[in-house]
Amino acid sequence: MAETTPIGFTRTRPAPTGSHSGTSRYSGLLKQVKARGLLERRTGYYWMVFAVLIVTLGLAWTAFVFLGASWWQLIVAGVLGVLFTQFAFLSHEAAHRQVFASNRWNDRTAQYAGTFLAGVSYSWWMNKHTRHHGNPNTVGKDPDVSFDALSFREEDAAKRRGFLRVLVRVQGYAFFPLLLLEGANLHWQSARVLGSVKEIRGRRIEAALFLLRFVVYLGVVFWFLPVGMAFAFLGVQLAVFGLYMGASFAPNHKGMPMIPHDQKVDFFSRQVLTSRNIRGGWFMAHFMGGLNYQIEHHLFPNMPRPHLAAARRMVRDYCAEHDVPYTETTLVDSYRIVVAYLNRVGLAARNPFECPLVAERRVR
Repeated sequence: MAETTPIGFTRTRPAPTGSHSGTSRYSGLLKQVKARGLLERRTGYYWMVFAVLIVTLGLAWTAFVFLGASWWQLIVAGVLGVLFTQFAFLSHEAAHRQVFASNRWNDRTAQYAGTFLAGVSYSWWMNKHTRHHGNPNTVGKDPDVSFDALSFREEDAAKRRGFLRVLVRVQGYAFFPLLLLEGANLHWQSARVLGSVKEIRGRRIEAALFLLRFVVYLGVVFWFLPVGMAFAFLGVQLAVFGLYMGASFAPNHKGMPMIPHDQKVDFFSRQVLTSRNIRGGWFMAHFMGGLNYQIEHHLFPNMPRPHLAAARRMVRDYCAEHDVPYTETTLVDSYRIVVAYLNRVGLAARNPFECPLVAERRVR
């Protein structure tokens, strides 16, 4: 029987997660999903989405040309930030083999939508994201919870020194402002990987697409706009892109259970227990590129976006039947949970002589 906790989660009763029972649970669910045809491709749907995005992108650039040296261009910059994020979603889905039956077509789509249009390296993203899917929220294995600008474990927060120690103390409150820089960070990480001497499959083609993207994009912006306005345009576009990307991926796992490095957890339990769904139906599915169905996406990574809603109903009922926690909340509540979680972790970087109760009440 499902129950709602005070902070808005929807959960079923917890249960043991032995590897054999977990494997059996997943096999049974997988058979049901396949029988419903939910793993079959929906190529027509993705062609439609791609066409709509391309037309909208063309309209945005048309508006850019007609507006000229006007501060109304900042609206166009914001629209481009949203569109680039939507192309990144398509790249993510193609990388998971959700779009086409052909691996070659999926790879090319991911490269052009991700690397050329969104400016995010497909190779870098695949390496990082594959490790995340294999071990979500697992210490030492999931790069998304690794030691970075933000700390996701008390042990990491306690090791901070200097400015980062000051930052981590209020990292929950600083989370969304920091996301404004995430767009620039994604471009930088991509450039760093593509510019390295390490051999990467298809690196030359991807590096050429990445370089061409920025040469054309920056060339157009600085050719049509005064220098100051051009920098403002880029700042808004990058801020919207970073905020949108981060705000779409962050609610899915942050604040969910962390798995110790050496703990063995079966696939079914690991994917369900560490993931959080976001309510909102078809609108949220388009807004977040299907990432709102995070539990189903982790259980069936190659499931097309249009089938995730039907899979959600099956997985939710299946988890209730097998007494496995299924977490679902609203987008706003998920952000509250993430901020509270990051601030709670940040307490470890506070003065060790400070009263924990006082510090915790201050965070609240």
